[in-house]
Amino acid sequence: MKILLTGANGYVGKRLLPELLQKGHEVTCCVRNKNRLGLDETTLNKVCIWEVDFLDDVVLEHLPSDFDVAYYLIHSMTASTEDFDLLEAKAAHNFNTYMKAIGVKQVVYLTGIVNEKKLSKHLQSRSDVEQILYEGPFALTALRAGIIVGSGSSSFEIIRDLCEKLPVMVTPKWVLTKAQPIAIRDVMKCLIGVIARTEFYSQSFDIGGPDILTYKEMLLNYAKARKIRLWIFTLPVMTPRLSSYWLYFVTSTSYKLAVNLVDSMSMEVVCKDQRLQNELGLSPISYVEAIDLAFKKIEQNLV
Repeated sequence: MKILLTGANGYVGKRLLPELLQKGHEVTCCVRNKNRLGLDETTLNKVCIWEVDFLDDVVLEHLPSDFDVAYYLIHSMTASTEDFDLLEAKAAHNFNTYMKAIGVKQVVYLTGIVNEKKLSKHLQSRSDVEQILYEGPFALTALRAGIIVGSGSSSFEIIRDLCEKLPVMVTPKWVLTKAQPIAIRDVMKCLIGVIARTEFYSQSFDIGGPDILTYKEMLLNYAKARKIRLWIFTLPVMTPRLSSYWLYFVTSTSYKLAVNLVDSMSMEVVCKDQRLQNELGLSPISYVEAIDLAFKKIEQNLV
């Protein structure tokens, strides 16, 4: 199949590209700057590159065309703490315009789980982008995930930094919020499993692993898996700004990303159902197994 991959130099895009190539698909990578794609020469020779910034004005010249599937893996959380939602909406509208000119049958969008009516700015923006994409001239398949566990994932690297650097933590109350983490390899299976499957067109699916855990339980399970001693004490109140500084100074995440992540950490991200995984015949691996696999990548210097 002919596939368009946006966000090709992002975390999920970099994991998805070799999987698509291995399955024999013809892939065009969308990047703002082709010099920052960071692929080895062998992989570069297997892909086409379309240099485009979906935040710029649309230019309908010299476009690639006739794609079977496009992956929408664009987000702007690291770009701004104030107006990233406006940037994400603009990118989605421009993407729809390009897809109308290019011609694409199906778009697969990786987004966040939506459980509550009142959402954080981050999750509301993800939901708004989903609605914009549903207005596009293609069949949308939206995959809603919570915490993605894998070497290089922002969420995993934050957990890793906290546990490895802080044997004693005084934490905000959002560590008691429940989430349903999913291993990156299971995300890959879902992303690839839905393409060109008409029964999954124009639908949204929650995807998650077998474990429902609080952030505190995720930290403690990580420490147990890594044989690290860890004590966690939870404060009844810690302001979002202080929580953001806490993540920023202790972990490798940027301040802008920390602010936007903390805003969502009081929201439960638990699957309403797992019908997609059932229909694909998948058996998601556990949180602890996902940690073990992530460290195999780290030990092989494959982050």
